[in-house]
Amino acid sequence: MTLRIGTSGWQYRDWRGAFYPSKLATARWLEYYAAQFPTVEANSPFYRLPERETFERWAASTPSGFTMAVKASRYLTHVRRLRDPAEPVARYVERATGLGPKLGPVLLQLPPTLRVDTGRLAETLAAFPRSVRVAVEPRHESWHADALYELLANHDAALCLWDRRSQHGPLERTAAWCYLRLHEGRTATPPGYGRRALATWVQRLTDRWGADVDGYVYFNNDARACAVRDARTFTRAAARAGVDTGGRA
Repeated sequence: MTLRIGTSGWQYRDWRGAFYPSKLATARWLEYYAAQFPTVEANSPFYRLPERETFERWAASTPSGFTMAVKASRYLTHVRRLRDPAEPVARYVERATGLGPKLGPVLLQLPPTLRVDTGRLAETLAAFPRSVRVAVEPRHESWHADALYELLANHDAALCLWDRRSQHGPLERTAAWCYLRLHEGRTATPPGYGRRALATWVQRLTDRWGADVDGYVYFNNDARACAVRDARTFTRAAARAGVDTGGRA
C-alpha cells in the first residue's frame, strides 16, 4: 500500500510560528509546506474557483512528485446541486488541470441536505475525464446503499472515508484507491488525534484495502496546527506498518 499523507489546506494563520517560520512570507507557505509533505488538499477552490494561472503557480511552487487534491466548487455541488453538470465540470477541469501531473483527486463534497439522487451523480461523474480521479463525500444518510457503491465502482470513484471524534462512515471499497479525511480527534487537547486512534486507522486501511492500493489521507483539524502534527504521527505509524509513504516518516 502507498499512502500520500497531508493536510486539508495550508493557509492557516495560527500555523505561523507553530509550523511556518514566523518571518516567512505567506506567498512562500505552499513552497515550505511541500518540502515537508507529499500532498495537500486544496479547499479554497470550493469557495471560489481560481483561474488556471493560479493552479499553474501552485504547480510551479511545489517539487516533482507532489500531489494536490482539489475540492470541487460549491457552485456545482451546493448551488447547482449536481444539476446539469457538464458546463461547470468542464470549466473546473480546464482550470484545475493547470496543475499538470500534480493534480490529484477531485473531492465532491455533497451538501448535508442533498438526498440520494444517483441519476444526478452519475451524470456528474460521467462529465469528468477518466484520467481524473474523483472522491465522493455524501453527507445525507440516504446515499449509503448498494446503488451508490455500484455507481462509484463503475467509475472507479472512491467513497470518501471520514472520521470525527471516533465516529466514522461506511468503510466501503468502491475504487482501486482510497481517500480518507480526518476531522477531529478525542484527545484532551482537541481537535488533535491520539496515537492509538491513528494506528487504528492505519490498520483499517491495510486490512480493508490491502497491499495493492494507493490512497490519500488528509487531516482537516487545522486549529493549533494539530493537522500538521497528526499528519506526521500518522505517517510514522503507517511506515511502521510497512506502508509506503514516499520516504516521509
